[in-house]
Amino acid sequence: MKKNQSVGIIASIGIIISMVLALSACSKPGENESSRQGANQAVEVSVMEIKPEHVTIATELSGRVSAFLVAEVRPQVGGIIQKMLFTEGSEVNEGDVLYQIDPALFKAAYDSAKASLARAESILPPARSKAERYKELAMANAISQQEYDDADAAAKKAEADILSAKAEMEKAQINLEYTSVKAPISGRIGKSSVTTGALVTAFQAVALSTIQKLDPVYVDVTQSSSSMLHLKKSMEKGLIKKDADNQARVKMLLEDGTPYSQEGVLKFSDVTVDPGTGSVILRSVFPNPELTLLPGMFVRALVEEGVNENAILVPQRCVTRNAKGIAVAMIVDTSDMAQTRELQIDRAVGNSWLVSDGLTEGDKVIVEGLQKIRPGSPVKTMLFGAEERAAERNSGTSHTQSPSGAEK
Repeated sequence: MKKNQSVGIIASIGIIISMVLALSACSKPGENESSRQGANQAVEVSVMEIKPEHVTIATELSGRVSAFLVAEVRPQVGGIIQKMLFTEGSEVNEGDVLYQIDPALFKAAYDSAKASLARAESILPPARSKAERYKELAMANAISQQEYDDADAAAKKAEADILSAKAEMEKAQINLEYTSVKAPISGRIGKSSVTTGALVTAFQAVALSTIQKLDPVYVDVTQSSSSMLHLKKSMEKGLIKKDADNQARVKMLLEDGTPYSQEGVLKFSDVTVDPGTGSVILRSVFPNPELTLLPGMFVRALVEEGVNENAILVPQRCVTRNAKGIAVAMIVDTSDMAQTRELQIDRAVGNSWLVSDGLTEGDKVIVEGLQKIRPGSPVKTMLFGAEERAAERNSGTSHTQSPSGAEK
C-alpha cells in the first residue's frame, strides 16, 4: 500500500516538472535578456550647457512713495472764513492766498495801534526840547538838578512809548495779514476741511488743508540690517554705480511691474534698526515731472550693485533641496550618467538662480526629464534651446530680486 502511494507522488512530481519545462520552451528565447536591457536603457533628457554670462546685479527693495514736502495749512488768527480762494486738487504757489478770514476786528486793532503810535510821537518833540532847555538852566544853576532830571526822564519815557506803540502796531499789522491764509510752500493742495462761513481758531488741531510737493518725491524702502551691511560694502568697494555727485543710482518698478522712466538717487539710511523686524529705512529721491508717483503708492526700488562678468545662471526649476536642505541639481557626467551636484545659491535673477559655487563652465545641467531619472541612470542628452532658456530667465521679470527673497 505504502509502495503504491510513493509511486503516485513520484508520478505527480514528474508531471509538474514536465509542465514547467513545456512553459519554458514556449517562451521567447531573448525575452529575459531584453527585460534586463530595458532596465538599463538611456532616458532622453534636455540639458543646458553652463556658460558664464554678463549680468547686472541689483537689490530689489519694497517701499512706498512719500511727498518731498508736506505742509498743513492752519489759521494763525481766529475768525469767520469769508472766502476760499483755491480749487481743491490744484497746484498752488508759495504765498498764494488760500482763505480769507473776516479782517474787521484786526483792521480796527491795527488802526488803534497806529493812533497810539501817532499820539506817542506827538509827545516826544516837546518833551525832548524841554529836557534840552532844562539842561542849560541846570548848568547855570537857574533850576534845581531834580527839575532837569524829571524833564530828561519824561523825554526818555516819550521815546520808550513810541517804541512800544510801534511794536503794538506791528503786531496788529501781522495779525491783520494773518487773516489772509497763504500757502507756505508750492505744491498740490488737497481737499478743504472747512467751507465759507466756518469759524476757525488760531493754531487749531484740524488743518484747513494740506499741500504736498510731488516733484521730486521720496521713496522709502525697507531693508534688512544684514543686507544694508552688504550694500554698504558694495558702495565702499565701488561696485554700486554712482553719478557725478557720487550718489548711488536707483531704478524703480511701479505697482504693475512697469519700469519707471526716471532714475533716482540713494540719499541716506535710517540711523535705527527696528527691533521688531530687524530692518532699516533707505530713502531715495526720484523726479516726478508727470506726477505719476503719488504719496502712499507701493513701488519696488532697484539699487544696482555692480556687474558680474562671469555669472552662472540656471533655471529655478532645475534646482531642488535634498534631505539636508542643500540646493542640488542633476547634471550629466562625461559617461552620460545622471549625477547629483550640490550648489551654493546667491540670489534670484528673474526666474533663474545665480550660482556662486557647484557649477563650472561646460557642465551640463538637466532641465527637462528630471522625473524619469535617478542618480546613476544612463541618459541621452538633447540641448535645451536658447529661446527656451531666455524665456526661463526673463519670464515675469528681468531684474535681480533682493537677497532676502533668494534661497541661501
